[in-house]
Amino acid sequence: MSDLQKSESEFIINEQKTPDLEFLKFFDPTTMSIHLKENQKPLGKKGMPGSFELVELDTKTLDRDYLEIITNQILSAIDDETLGNTEISKPGALVIQYRDYRIAITRPPFSELLEITIVHPIKQMSLEDYHLSEKLMSRLEQQAEGILISGAPGSGKSTLASGIANFFNQSGKIVKTFESPRDLQVDPGVTQYTRLDGSFENSADILLLVRPDYTIFDEVRRREDFKIFSDLRLTGVGMVGVVHANTPIDAIQRFIGKIELGIIPNVLDTVIYVKDGGISKVYQLALKVKVPSGMVEQDLARPVIEISDFETNTLEYEIYTFGEENIIIPVDENGSQKTGIEHLAEEKILDRLYRFDSHPKVEFLSPGRIKIFVSKDSIPALIGKAGKTIQELEKSLGLHIDVEEHVTQQDLPSQSLSYDYGESGTALIFEVDRQYTGNVASFVVNDEFLFSSRIGKKGKIKILKRSTEGKRFSRFVNHDDNLEIFLKRD
Repeated sequence: MSDLQKSESEFIINEQKTPDLEFLKFFDPTTMSIHLKENQKPLGKKGMPGSFELVELDTKTLDRDYLEIITNQILSAIDDETLGNTEISKPGALVIQYRDYRIAITRPPFSELLEITIVHPIKQMSLEDYHLSEKLMSRLEQQAEGILISGAPGSGKSTLASGIANFFNQSGKIVKTFESPRDLQVDPGVTQYTRLDGSFENSADILLLVRPDYTIFDEVRRREDFKIFSDLRLTGVGMVGVVHANTPIDAIQRFIGKIELGIIPNVLDTVIYVKDGGISKVYQLALKVKVPSGMVEQDLARPVIEISDFETNTLEYEIYTFGEENIIIPVDENGSQKTGIEHLAEEKILDRLYRFDSHPKVEFLSPGRIKIFVSKDSIPALIGKAGKTIQELEKSLGLHIDVEEHVTQQDLPSQSLSYDYGESGTALIFEVDRQYTGNVASFVVNDEFLFSSRIGKKGKIKILKRSTEGKRFSRFVNHDDNLEIFLKRD
């Protein structure tokens, strides 16, 4: 028999094995998924990843008997293990992989009614289809061994993961996958593993004996998944993980707290963000010991994870420990934090101060220095004997701290001044009665002292927007706030 006749014969045999399934009538080449629910009309998502719409597939309402027929057809079809498998089976929920259709069937008690959701990939893409830069292709070929693919649901993450798996396989690498369900569209040379005896941890034990070059983990979601991903990477297995995240930074953030901060760059070296079916952003990670961007004092040096744009090498984010918290700080093109150290989660500083004072205030003087306002009675406890308490707080926060008495409205003279408010290009201008020229005015917002300033000629108070007072005004005063100006006697 010729090769052509043999191929045609095999095709006919395979076609004869394919059951006549009712749900297939709802699919066309543009249908990504169908949603069949009891007492509802059938719906489908049509389009491409990142660009699709939900449409009504039929005007007829689906009843339970019809959905049970579809369910029974699917269960009968997977009696042939070459066509499909049951991936997850729990009371009220069933997940089946039939050919390249991922089928989720839910019923009471898990869902209030019977529902069938079927997802089908509409396009298989190779890496060439993504038009990757030479630099990124070179990294995938030679260096990238801890890859994280992130993106929103339906953005095309799994499609890219399949493309990378096939690329590695075609490059002569041994490639395995961790999936539940096993729905990646990969070459026959790629072995697809699911949870062994209900756990990926058991799967990982077998994987280490198999010694693959790369493992595709679709998807990293549970806390134990992050640990398994990290453990496998640290043993030398190349890892590609898929994570749901709205931004690439959110994807990295999901590893913080689940593994030690210092080993994140050893686990992840390349983060790819997928949007609308294409690669939108690529980051690279590196660990350095340095003074964080925007800080100046050398004694603030610490381990810092640098997150840089892969194509331009531009530093965009830094991760480091601040106090007892691990934080991610954006960095601008000049290498300084975009709004200084004010990004360092002021509420975390305040949390440390509440044990000394019930109403503390924090003012950022420079990237490495803050001023703390507390009541007069709280200052001794905050300073501590021989300054020990404030020194420990400075060391813990990694900041130099100035302490000042927090003045409230109760401490101010009772005379309130009427004023007119205006702005110039560079200044905030308050105008009071000119008879108060030369006196000092105290600004109070919502019964809290803000700052004091001397009243100038003709009763005008000019506050430069870029001054400490101007920044404090912009930070703490909103349109709906009650701002008052009181006369303060020298």
